[in-house]
Amino acid sequence: MQSFNPFDEKPIPVERWFMDWNTLYPRPYNKDTANPYTKCRVILMNGTEFEAQWFSRNFSRHCGDNELRRRLAVMRRSEQQQQKRISALKPRNESILEHTISYEQLAVDLTAVLAKQETDCNVKNALNFALLEDFDHLYRYSDLLDYEYGICPERLVGGYTEITPARPTISHHRYPTDSIFCSVCGNAPLQTKLNVNIITAAEQQTMNYYMNVANLYDRSELGRRMYQEIGMIEEEHVSQYESLLDTDATWLENLLLHQYTECYLYYSCMQTECDQTIRGIWEQCLVQEIAHLHMAKDLLWEYEKKDWRQVIPRGDFPQIINLRPNIEYVREIIRTTTGNTQKKENVVPLLQLAPDDKFFWYQETVNCDTGSVASHRVICQRIARRGSDYRYEIAPSPLCELRDRRCDNTQLGRETAATPASAQVCGATRGECKCAMNTECGPVMY
Repeated sequence: MQSFNPFDEKPIPVERWFMDWNTLYPRPYNKDTANPYTKCRVILMNGTEFEAQWFSRNFSRHCGDNELRRRLAVMRRSEQQQQKRISALKPRNESILEHTISYEQLAVDLTAVLAKQETDCNVKNALNFALLEDFDHLYRYSDLLDYEYGICPERLVGGYTEITPARPTISHHRYPTDSIFCSVCGNAPLQTKLNVNIITAAEQQTMNYYMNVANLYDRSELGRRMYQEIGMIEEEHVSQYESLLDTDATWLENLLLHQYTECYLYYSCMQTECDQTIRGIWEQCLVQEIAHLHMAKDLLWEYEKKDWRQVIPRGDFPQIINLRPNIEYVREIIRTTTGNTQKKENVVPLLQLAPDDKFFWYQETVNCDTGSVASHRVICQRIARRGSDYRYEIAPSPLCELRDRRCDNTQLGRETAATPASAQVCGATRGECKCAMNTECGPVMY
């Protein structure tokens, strides 16, 4: 594929792209016929636009130059219109829980794609660690969908993503100080910076969604409780991912990188989208973001006398983001890292924690009554009704501890005696990691 450099493009003035109400309200996708990854791209870009305008608002709140704030306001209004347009692509008849399945499928396959191409072991470990937790969330929301709606989750994910347990959700609750990683350096590879920006925005969108819909879920108290519980874990994930961001970058350098990230994602969506109408929206958004990028470039020079190449040495996009099945990769991460937890800045095997570690104290505090933990109860209720949990697998689980479909495992990852000792992390020197797998697998049933 021919390389693309948005800095080489001639921008169209932002004012030319303000939209009327009809343009802001496009025809939604059909929830029954849309490709699962089209739904995922809509969620991804909705979250990306939220991050862009939220960053701009925080920038404005920390800036005393009204002329700069006015120019940020023009850019931000355009970002807001893009977000409203993309958000409207979700149809009215798609329930909160059906939409949630797409959120978690995106979390799984986007994280896997980023992890497979990541060369910084610090970032790679963070991605692989949270990957298994989002994967388990997909399993538990899917059981809730099957139990309360009688809708087949496999159909929603298109068979592209397995639905089976990983590190149990009950084990994800960690003491707050164990949700911080080391930040990347200013000279980190461009792909690494993009990966961190992308996953932070995506997880932030998921956290915001669960924060806002927990009290709107009207099917059951159990569902409300599960959104509340998993929403707390998404808060952990956002803390983890945002801690990876380069903390030495200035506000204007960050503005430039935000706009470049948006250009990169819209270009990736445009190149991989199968819905021609929505592909046209991605193409229009790319043109808009190129204008925003050039505005950010000009502001960086005007206020800090920095050339854009000092932030992004080469403007050519790296390998595009292509959402696709990652079944074998996820299976290998389940097999080798399910027994991990986080201890301050490091991903470590649970067995390395001391008995008095705050992880165990926090677990006892929030999960003192296992029977009241919603993510566990939903599996138990599905088993009680149908005799087993709901799964979509191409083969039995890579871990024998997770193969029993008549009993939900609540010890793995939180009790040392019940957790495998063969947990692994990427231990290569930062910037020299060569362990990414690229195995692909189609959706087949066993």
